[in-house]
Amino acid sequence: MIEEGKPLFVQIAEQVEDSIVDGSIAEEAQAPSTNELAAFFRINPATAAKGVNMLVDKGVLYKRRGIGMFVSPGARDLLLSERRNVFALRYVQPLLAEARKIGLGPDDVADLIRVSAGPTTPTTLPTPTTLPTLEPSDRRTS
Repeated sequence: MIEEGKPLFVQIAEQVEDSIVDGSIAEEAQAPSTNELAAFFRINPATAAKGVNMLVDKGVLYKRRGIGMFVSPGARDLLLSERRNVFALRYVQPLLAEARKIGLGPDDVADLIRVSAGPTTPTTLPTPTTLPTLEPSDRRTS
């Protein structure tokens, strides 16, 4: 889990976020304590607390005095929305920019995605030779 080059507290926060997004930790459920996180990842509790506080500042977790940290109502939707925005910026925008460079329009890209996603499973992804060659049907530049 520990990733070189990324601060530990950020990785802790991302791990808790992943658990909220995948439903392992439900909204209004108690989140792992800083001591539990510190013991699990074998890190300083202050580092774990920094990651948890990041999530509190973001509105993902809230504290019930004397009880612990809990997942905020709407936290999953907040995280999903944030991740969709990041996905669009990191993957979709560069994909569309490259598509424009090679003369493909949005409909062409959508067709390629549908063909690639087809009835395959993640372990049997189509190879480039099995993908049909699409002629650019839309030469728009936007």
